[in-house]
Amino acid sequence: MTPSQVKAALDGSVAHVSQGREGSESWQLYDEVGITAIYENGPRLAAVAIDAMDGPLVQLGGVELIARVPSQVAADIHDLARRHEVPVRLNWSGDPEVPLWGVSLGAAQEWELSSEGYSQRTDAVITNALFVEAGLADDPFASDSVVQWRDVGGEQTNPGAWPVTADHDRPRWGWTPHKGVGPLWFGMNPQQVAAALNGNVPTVRLGHYPWPMLRRPGQWYLTEDRFDTPGVSAHYWPRMGLPTLGAVSVHGRTGPQVTLSDIQLIGRTVSHVDAALIQYIEQRRMRLLYGCGGDLGSDALNMSVRATRAGDVTVSEARFFAPEWEDHG
Repeated sequence: MTPSQVKAALDGSVAHVSQGREGSESWQLYDEVGITAIYENGPRLAAVAIDAMDGPLVQLGGVELIARVPSQVAADIHDLARRHEVPVRLNWSGDPEVPLWGVSLGAAQEWELSSEGYSQRTDAVITNALFVEAGLADDPFASDSVVQWRDVGGEQTNPGAWPVTADHDRPRWGWTPHKGVGPLWFGMNPQQVAAALNGNVPTVRLGHYPWPMLRRPGQWYLTEDRFDTPGVSAHYWPRMGLPTLGAVSVHGRTGPQVTLSDIQLIGRTVSHVDAALIQYIEQRRMRLLYGCGGDLGSDALNMSVRATRAGDVTVSEARFFAPEWEDHG
């Protein structure tokens, strides 16, 4: 199908986000119906992503795939595949992927309406799915078309398990708002960051060229070092043309424990941390800020609480950042 045919099939829905490539459509997000259309050259439809919260319900062999508990869907898919003698494997996120059926499952944050009528994140994740044509089914997330929509090359590959480090096994880090967290101080260069982390080597280094969307050549800019052993990520911004530490993410499943007053920020039930943080901020008459992903924080603290997946649920993690980090783009 062409983009115009996709629009007609969706009863004239409008693609509110549309990414072009070399004069043609690469992908289109129809957020009102929870569908992303992903195109190969032509353009012609090659894949469809169904959103966990807003997308239509989709069945495969009687199995409901969307907006369910991930482990339950995984069990049902494995049972269905076993009955049909079809192989199942795990994709990059640790969820089932069935190449012969062209389906790759995933999960996303679940949301609900609060008693006051606004959206708030829950402590659960629910399933979404990517459906692809046969030519992309062998490795959907490595195909150029899907990478244009969602590049997971820098994501941590999951083996299908989400162990969470026990709190008593986590090191304790201090935190000074606007200045740094643990041994990491804003303004460090990447070499100083690695040395402060006992010489740990980054598991993954992420960056981009001057025109990341166009993928044109030029100077490569380092934007993030992910350190899986200590459980932190260092985020850089350019200062005098050199990468400089501007933010630190402490990983929820494996990172050190950081506290705000008596609130443990890392590896806890997200709703409990959110409630405690809201109370802390309101008692001190600080300004409460919500990020587009539901991250909760305050500009007075230069910190936000985030949620990361741990199987069927989420646990809390946090990002600490330098002044003006959120505005640097």
